[in-house]
Amino acid sequence: MEEAVGDFEEFVTARGPRLLRVAWLLTGDAHLAEDLLQTVLAKVWPRWRRIADQNPEGYVRAALFNTYASMWQRRWRGEIPHGELPEVAQRGDAFAAVDLERSLVEALRRLPPRQRAVVVLRYFEDLDIAETARILGCHPGTVKSQTWKALGVLRAHLAVPEYVEAEGGDVRA
Repeated sequence: MEEAVGDFEEFVTARGPRLLRVAWLLTGDAHLAEDLLQTVLAKVWPRWRRIADQNPEGYVRAALFNTYASMWQRRWRGEIPHGELPEVAQRGDAFAAVDLERSLVEALRRLPPRQRAVVVLRYFEDLDIAETARILGCHPGTVKSQTWKALGVLRAHLAVPEYVEAEGGDVRA
């Protein structure tokens, strides 16, 4: 029993930050991400001896996406009214990375859960189509179509209306 506890603690210490990042990308909220990861780790712990010798990270990742999907299905998804809209601050180039990250997170939040899961698995976790399909329990064709739809939404949301310099050096609108 002591050995299983040590192995589990080592796994969580080593892989926890990456799994928390995946949970954050799925939920778009730091607190919900922590809750999601904690729930998954609590589910995995009783099965740890059985899965530790196989592919524990893959098992935990699949549990993370399945738990996220079931949480989303039960949760109310209505709009939350706000009294006043926040002001949009004008930022210089020093904050471009932060702005891009926020835009990306906002764009990810606009995606339905399955499309969000596909984008996170394919582009943030760098998994191939077959592995993504296996984790999500669907066909590879579903992964492809969900990816295509999600990328269309992301492109529309992240479109930059200003002039952008193309690779060839010419400027396009």
